[in-house]
Amino acid sequence: MWSTAGVMSALVLSGCAHSSSDNSQQHDHRAVAVSLQSHHWQLQRALDAQQQVLQQWQLPVRDTHPARTIRLKFSPDQTLSVDRLCNHIQGHYQTKAQAIHISRMVTTMMACSDAELMRLEQRVAQKLPTAKSWDIKLDTPAMLELKFEDGSVWQLQGTPTHETLYGKSEQVFLEVAAEKAACQHPLMSDARCLKVREVHYNSQGIKTSEGDWSIFNGSIEGYQHQEGVRNVLRLKRYERTHVPADASRYIYVHDMTVESEQVR
Repeated sequence: MWSTAGVMSALVLSGCAHSSSDNSQQHDHRAVAVSLQSHHWQLQRALDAQQQVLQQWQLPVRDTHPARTIRLKFSPDQTLSVDRLCNHIQGHYQTKAQAIHISRMVTTMMACSDAELMRLEQRVAQKLPTAKSWDIKLDTPAMLELKFEDGSVWQLQGTPTHETLYGKSEQVFLEVAAEKAACQHPLMSDARCLKVREVHYNSQGIKTSEGDWSIFNGSIEGYQHQEGVRNVLRLKRYERTHVPADASRYIYVHDMTVESEQVR
């Protein structure tokens, strides 16, 4: 058995940042303002100072390894994070007009079986603090250009964040049973779904109550269930304004796993 429940007091009820940036640019793209913070930015192309394409910033599909593409997220609390690789890379950023300063990046220490991916992570962590300016091209989709001290450029495509599309999220905790169960939906009669119950904690991160078990017919973005492992998940729950037919009114996004147990 293993558990991360000990971090609950510090992490369970951490609030969302409410500060806003002064570099937001108004544009009628998906009916939202486009800014560094409003979108996730996925690397599409990297160019050197002579505008020649650089290949070392993206890993193509190789044998059993999927393609790996750098994605940046600029949070309103001035945190910059990198995902879609192996480890989580994070630092802080500040902007003044089109100038940008990015602090030294730190990473989690999970070992990856792919040596090339580990080297890519190291290069990314070293490269980002050399960024000197940014610019958003208000196309469809929006594009971000990051320029670096050596004259190279990253061109990144924007995808609106969940907060941009749906507004503020609600924090919920779901316990996911180790084994799936038959789905309870007419269109999913032969499928197996997660079995979940809601868990409640007080302000000190101590568990106070648990709900009844039920079948979860939807999906949790960013969560991959492993049979035989029970998890307690901290989730961001977003409510849709316009709900598609036969779809849930909520979108669930995995925030962190606060407890995990191997039961078989």
